[in-house]
Amino acid sequence: MANVTLRDITADNWRTCVKLKVAPEQERFVASNAFSLAQSKYEPELIPQGIYDGETMVGFLMYRPADFGLAKVWLIYRLMVAHDQQGKGYGRAGMECLLERLRAVPGYNAVLISFVPDNNAARKLYASLGFEDTGEIEDGEIVYRLGL
Repeated sequence: MANVTLRDITADNWRTCVKLKVAPEQERFVASNAFSLAQSKYEPELIPQGIYDGETMVGFLMYRPADFGLAKVWLIYRLMVAHDQQGKGYGRAGMECLLERLRAVPGYNAVLISFVPDNNAARKLYASLGFEDTGEIEDGEIVYRLGL
């Protein structure tokens, strides 16, 4: 998807971001974008990004760097695609954009992401991108890792 890009969430687009919602049955899988943006203001290391197709925001993701002593890793906190945009490949395209960005930063050796155990769409997407189950559970979520 050549038109998919990631853009900063700014004063100009945060309201659009907040309006993006997942389907009601998916709400237990991911925090709302409003919560995520509030979290990013109080945890300034978090990097919120809109997933865009051309000039239309279709999803949201948020990540941050982490330094665990000998290992510097990226932590992906959120990935969501608006319910009316799902099934079009935007989740994969957004993740591919992000992974390309993260691979370009020297000194990091992995990307970690977690998800609710019965979120089979997330499990399938992350595995198809090369993430592997670490066997760890954090806050009730399965942790996957991708080596860089």
